[in-house]
Amino acid sequence: MDNESAQTVIAADAEIIGTVKSSGTVRIDGKLDGELHCEKDAVVGKSAIVKGNLNVNSAIVEGTVNGNIVARDRVELKSSAKISGDLKAKRLVVEDGVAFVGRSEVSASGAPVPAAPTAPPAAA
Repeated sequence: MDNESAQTVIAADAEIIGTVKSSGTVRIDGKLDGELHCEKDAVVGKSAIVKGNLNVNSAIVEGTVNGNIVARDRVELKSSAKISGDLKAKRLVVEDGVAFVGRSEVSASGAPVPAAPTAPPAAA
């Protein structure tokens, strides 16, 4: 996916603080300090820095994500990607050179991927 096919683009010179929700595709080249909820696909470009969770259909990550990624289908980590957080998907593709600190969970083929909890349960 490139800039022309993305329905929503967060440009390299933009910084967004808060939750971004989209029914279409999203490309992030700037900074997002918050969560992304995307019904379709997301691309985190090489210059992007995301501090928060991604909940998407599928994702291509080339930049930095400090948070969890939950994809209903596929996550592709390009060689320039830096991930600090957990990852859940049906399919996972990791190129050589990726920096990944966290846990990955790839579900059985055809099994739905449950959404990640947004907050830990309160102590009793």
